[in-house]
Amino acid sequence: MARNPGMTDEVIIEMYKSGMTFKEMVPIIGISDRAIRNVMYKHGIEMNRKQYSGQPRKHRVNEDFFKHWNHKMAWVLGLFITDGHVHSTTHTISFTQKDERILRIIAKYMDADYVLAPYGPTKTTPTLLINSKEIKQDLEKIGITANKSLTVPFPDVPNEYLPSFIRGVIDGDGWVQKTGYVMNITSGSKNFAYGIHSVLLDWKLNTVITFELTKQNKKIYRIWVKGKNELPKLAKLIYDYNDIDYKSYKEKYMSQRIN
Repeated sequence: MARNPGMTDEVIIEMYKSGMTFKEMVPIIGISDRAIRNVMYKHGIEMNRKQYSGQPRKHRVNEDFFKHWNHKMAWVLGLFITDGHVHSTTHTISFTQKDERILRIIAKYMDADYVLAPYGPTKTTPTLLINSKEIKQDLEKIGITANKSLTVPFPDVPNEYLPSFIRGVIDGDGWVQKTGYVMNITSGSKNFAYGIHSVLLDWKLNTVITFELTKQNKKIYRIWVKGKNELPKLAKLIYDYNDIDYKSYKEKYMSQRIN
């Protein structure tokens, strides 16, 4: 049983010290709980007896985070739908992002321990791990489950927080042309794609939705906003909330003609 790429002894020890159980670590690291235990023995790491009693230790995290709407929660939810993952065999959720600044801000907003493992679609992209049965259940109530990419619904976001939610989706997985004339969002879920499209229509933006077939004959939807005046309008709608700490090149590209 080979380790997943990037799973060094140091990373394994850091994950263990953060509060993860062997059971939670196995699918992430790619080795058995006995092999993980041997890593601890090798480095003289004192182990918690709760590993053997079946009582898991948890990361520090605000388990009520997804229970109450606010701009920060809406932004993080948008990021999670685009860049997050619900693990099917553990109580772990994870956020994968090339820009590690986003992960640090997510951990800050969720009052979560910053537990980072180089584990993602490419096995090298930084991934923030959060362990909480409560949070996983709250996300499932919204319709966000394991293997969600083709089925995730558009959540029932209060109108007040839609700008921050859409911002999270774009910050997470949107594409913005450098000249600021075109933006698109890609989704494998028809319901989610048309939900985004409906919001943009309600905002009186010039938006269209297209789809293409993958090699596996699955539909991928793209939601577009086009026009030199349209992207500045969208930028004012989604970036005018000053309580989100993250600034990206996407905001810069979209906002360049506001004045």
